[in-house]
Amino acid sequence: MREESLPNAAAADTRPLRIAVAMLTLVPGGMGGGETYARGLLRGLASRRDIAATTYVSKAGAGFSGRIPEVVCPEISGGGSSKERILALVTGLIRRKALLTRMEGNDVFHVPFAVNVPVPRRSMPSVQTLCDVQHRDLPHLFSRVERLYRRVFYERAARKADAVVTISRFAKQTIVDHLKIDADKVFIAPLAVDADEFTPNTGERENFIFYPARGWAHKNHATLFAAMRILQSEQPDLRLVLTGGGLERLTDVPENVDVKGLVPFAELLELYRRAKCLVFPSLYEGFGLPPLEAMASGCPVASSTAGSLPEVCGDAAVMFDPNSPRAIADGIMDAIARTAELQAKGFLQVKKFTWESCAEAHEVAYRYAVSCHAQPDI
Repeated sequence: MREESLPNAAAADTRPLRIAVAMLTLVPGGMGGGETYARGLLRGLASRRDIAATTYVSKAGAGFSGRIPEVVCPEISGGGSSKERILALVTGLIRRKALLTRMEGNDVFHVPFAVNVPVPRRSMPSVQTLCDVQHRDLPHLFSRVERLYRRVFYERAARKADAVVTISRFAKQTIVDHLKIDADKVFIAPLAVDADEFTPNTGERENFIFYPARGWAHKNHATLFAAMRILQSEQPDLRLVLTGGGLERLTDVPENVDVKGLVPFAELLELYRRAKCLVFPSLYEGFGLPPLEAMASGCPVASSTAGSLPEVCGDAAVMFDPNSPRAIADGIMDAIARTAELQAKGFLQVKKFTWESCAEAHEVAYRYAVSCHAQPDI
């Protein structure tokens, strides 16, 4: 697949490209990896001299944008509940004209959270971020209503957009295969970690393994629990620590598992620093940031082979079949045994992913959208 790089003509353009980054569905503190992506992207865009981005946020998202100019749209209150999310969609439809008027003067409309709020004018080039099509690959994990919602809001927006941004080669291929979108208009912008936020520990580590993930079905906690029952007899002092939202829904939790739920970021950093190993048994990932965060912390990684994880982890992790409890247990013990080797490889792997590179790939997509939009229909 093609590498995303700026064409010479684009690089020679002296006028910054003005980007309206519509983040009206942003709920700070409640969007996991999507929020990390948005924050990192804005940091990267702020450093690009050929981009002049402005964010448009709800009242709930005020103050999120860092060094990027921010416009708060008072029409939309925002919020994380289902009622508040539906209200944001309805308000975006009803107040579409006022919202779009506020965005006039920009060259490109970009929505980083899959759902277009508001729906952009056809006269403005548009870019949509679509991180994955998990509802197509694992439909049994979604209700009928959830599948319908994604097909209406995610897929329709992607097909209408002038360019689509996604986060891995795996995600691009599944988008092209399932949605029949021209591969030339799908751009890969891998996520990253801010290495400065993570302090690596190459010394002694405590006798627990760590899994930070929400309690969603594809995060595969049940099979991990089966692996922990195997380890309970083989390594009785080794424990598993879980963090993330929605973990209260988990059932049949083994005795050697500690469920912490949501924790402050500072505590998350300490868990990465202290853990014997990060285990990541996910059945599906469009990208998967925790393995890179662990590597930046000097924490060896045992990861699933599912989705994008092989391209994210490279040779810096022990890879295992996420459907086999025995394979997960063996992967954990192998990663612990190879700590020094995996630490060295992990530090190198993390350097391959930067928010600056992510922002550059977005700029390529923005300029592609402008050039395609300018072409007359045949």
